[in-house]
Amino acid sequence: MSESDNPFLHASDLPYELPDFRRIADEHFGPAFEVGMAEHRAEVEAILSNPEPPTFENTVVALERSGRVLDRVSTVFFSRVSAHTNPAIEELQARIAPQLAAHRDAVALDPRLYARLRDLHGRRHDLGLDPESLRLLERMTDDAVRNGAELDDAGKARLRELNAALSSLSTAFGRHLLADANASAVHVDDPARLDGLSSGAISAAAAAAAARGLSGHLLTLVLPTGQPALASLTDRALREELFRASVERGARGGEHDTRALVSELARLRAERARLLGFRDHASYVAADSTAGSVEAVAGLLADLVPPAVANAKAEAVELQAVAGEETLEPWDWAFHGERVRRQRFSVDTATLRPYLELDRVLHDGVFFAAGQLYGLRFVERDDLVMYHEDVRVWEVFDDAGPVGLYGADFYARDSKRGGAWMNSLVTQSRLLGQRPVVMNTLNIPKPAGDEPTLLTFSEVTTLFHEFGHALHGLLSDVTYPRFSGTSVPRDFVEFPSQVNEMWSLWPEVLTRYARHHETGEPLPADLVEKLRAGRAYGEGFATTEYLAAAVLDQAWHTLTDEVPDAEHVQEFEARALADAGIALPAVPPRYRSTYFNHVFAGGYSAGYYSYIWSEVLDADTVEWFTENGGLRRENGDAFRAAVLSRGGAVEPMAAYRAFRGRDPEIAPLLERRGLNR
Repeated sequence: MSESDNPFLHASDLPYELPDFRRIADEHFGPAFEVGMAEHRAEVEAILSNPEPPTFENTVVALERSGRVLDRVSTVFFSRVSAHTNPAIEELQARIAPQLAAHRDAVALDPRLYARLRDLHGRRHDLGLDPESLRLLERMTDDAVRNGAELDDAGKARLRELNAALSSLSTAFGRHLLADANASAVHVDDPARLDGLSSGAISAAAAAAAARGLSGHLLTLVLPTGQPALASLTDRALREELFRASVERGARGGEHDTRALVSELARLRAERARLLGFRDHASYVAADSTAGSVEAVAGLLADLVPPAVANAKAEAVELQAVAGEETLEPWDWAFHGERVRRQRFSVDTATLRPYLELDRVLHDGVFFAAGQLYGLRFVERDDLVMYHEDVRVWEVFDDAGPVGLYGADFYARDSKRGGAWMNSLVTQSRLLGQRPVVMNTLNIPKPAGDEPTLLTFSEVTTLFHEFGHALHGLLSDVTYPRFSGTSVPRDFVEFPSQVNEMWSLWPEVLTRYARHHETGEPLPADLVEKLRAGRAYGEGFATTEYLAAAVLDQAWHTLTDEVPDAEHVQEFEARALADAGIALPAVPPRYRSTYFNHVFAGGYSAGYYSYIWSEVLDADTVEWFTENGGLRRENGDAFRAAVLSRGGAVEPMAAYRAFRGRDPEIAPLLERRGLNR
């Protein structure tokens, strides 16, 4: 294959350097990785062998400019890994992951690099650097130490081995989980057993079955423990079957069992942390976060667990009364909770769906709020092709002109991992002259034929949440790619996305998008009020299942040397939950260890606490927006200037204080989650 045939080897000539998916084929990835790594090594070698004394330009800026081919192929490849994989992609991922780890180590552990950075760092205040450039030099130097630059040769050799193994293991975890989740989908032959599901959900289940060449219906699994259909199915036996299919993922034995991977990932992460001078992996992660320490994380979780559990137990008593003689089981909770919600607030989730049509939610809800706050306009570009026919693209403008591209991949499919996320295909950078291309990916069941896509309110919230991440990428305004968009600590990155959720229930926004998909009638005012009131119901369960997962993450990653083997993974999990006082049989963790993709295949290892940590900032910020008039351009401009545009170019909490005028207060979070009563 000649270089001219490989679309990754040159910058795309499409708008905003959008990858040319019309030309990209699976066979392009491997050669592009090889060329990209070789080119990057040559670029770095030229920097490190430069006989001139190190300067900010010839070292730091040059490093920021390097690796463009590798960056282009990596962003597209790993987007495909998550959103549209196939056996060829999976095989290449397994092969390339340890090679990429070795490549990163070859750069990070070169003593010449650390020598140049250390020299510049020692003279940093005499270099006349602007604040963002000074921060880049400081961050690069800190990263070098965290990446092992101060280890001796034996330590560096072992670190290389550990990084390669961890990369392979996390890749394998994601691959096995996707395969097991697909295999665990519940096949239903008798349509009568689907009683309680909406027509849209039944249509999606029929389409899922047809896509696999099956008769009847297929209930596919979303990533968390709780499956949406559990709130509606009247067939208790089917609810139990669906629940067990969910919680047994990765723990059934066979080729896709993930328990050995969990154990080995925890063991090797612990060893790597000790090698780098940290007590455990969680300490290694916390040191580079806004939390700062494992003790700070543990303190927050310890403060929140008792009131959350108390609320969940009170809810369980109420639900048991509704369940009658049947003992309340975890597969019953959502079903009876929905009954209580209907009785108390007269809101049936199924009755809301006709008012929550996807395109209307997107255009008259998500995009409308972004327009009011930030002056953004969205123009769909049907001429721009993505990696799957379901993916749509919009060009984004503000008052000053073009901003970037926004892509959305809404529908679930077997080639996509579960969950919802944001990623960038092109990151904003003044240095490289690039504007952002960002993606949101969800897993909404796709209805059959021309039927409308009707959402649950939970899916609406998820869309607003993920779009908050997209805004963080789209509105980035930094010089260096290292700081672009969401390149912030893990326990800060969820803050803007959680703030954006507030607009889903803001009156001016809700009245625009919540309209019947057939009649155009707005959601009745009484239902609106009941929906708002009902949202607070069930916070005991929601907070407890989340905290249980966060506790599990910390438990695995505060281990030092005594790591349980595969046979004892579930025993360790049970003990960790019991020790934390959060072992409620009817309230399982949002993710059990064997399908905890965030921490064993994603970037959240020892960082799942981030959602509640960021929610402290979020709740405090929602209070600020409310006090200052809500959906006003002045408010959006203030948030954009202080937080969204700055990415990682400023210290995160300094950005927060610049916006809020003070440190965050926890009281709004406690009030929101009912933890102050």
